[in-house]
Amino acid sequence: MALSLLCPLLATFLFMQTMADTSFVQSRAAFYPNSQENGTDVGACEFGSFGATVNGGDVSAASNLYRNGVGCGACYQVRCGNSALCSGNGVTVVITDQGSGHNTDFILSQRAFGRMALNTDAAASLLALGVVDIQYRRVSCSYPNKNITVKIHESSNNPHYLAFVIWFQQGNRDITAVQICETQNFVCKLLDRSHGAVWTTTAPPSGPLSLRMLFSPEEEGEETWVVPVNKIPQDWKAGQTYDLGVQVDQ
Repeated sequence: MALSLLCPLLATFLFMQTMADTSFVQSRAAFYPNSQENGTDVGACEFGSFGATVNGGDVSAASNLYRNGVGCGACYQVRCGNSALCSGNGVTVVITDQGSGHNTDFILSQRAFGRMALNTDAAASLLALGVVDIQYRRVSCSYPNKNITVKIHESSNNPHYLAFVIWFQQGNRDITAVQICETQNFVCKLLDRSHGAVWTTTAPPSGPLSLRMLFSPEEEGEETWVVPVNKIPQDWKAGQTYDLGVQVDQ
């Protein structure tokens, strides 16, 4: 067989072997047709402008994977099954919104949808299709040189009501519970997930606040409480962000 014919066949074989990985789930993906290249700053997770630009704009809305907000901040490797247009690696996206259509699990940003392709020309062809068969799997979120950060929601009113979202969620586990603790008497209070990724409480403890976050695997497994080293200051203000000084690898 001529080498010119063997190389494309070999490439197709390797692509099919890669796509046969049983750790992936079969599904479909679309993209935001009327959006900018990046994500949206009005997503259901309530990440705001962070949700449009986090992970370089490689973000997605999710349907079942949204999980009533528990899925906000989770990362997935998504790759399409068209060997003529798509790479075997695909793209890693962060869930920032809720949405569904055309029996899809993901509605990607235009940037993320195009990044599943082999090159720029293939990306244009992929975008023209609009909806494609894909495979996906949960992967660890990684934000080099970034600590987990709290963004105080604009609805907050010190000292009567505290609401915040957690930025730069790392690893491959969900944040399923959050406590805030008064640092002097260590009186702790369990927060409510009001919607999306927004954690809230009325009458929060006074003084600097220590956070405790419960990281849980999506399937059965060990849960871990993580206590950041940095505190939310006593004079916290709506709209402010506070670096918690901790990273979570797993």
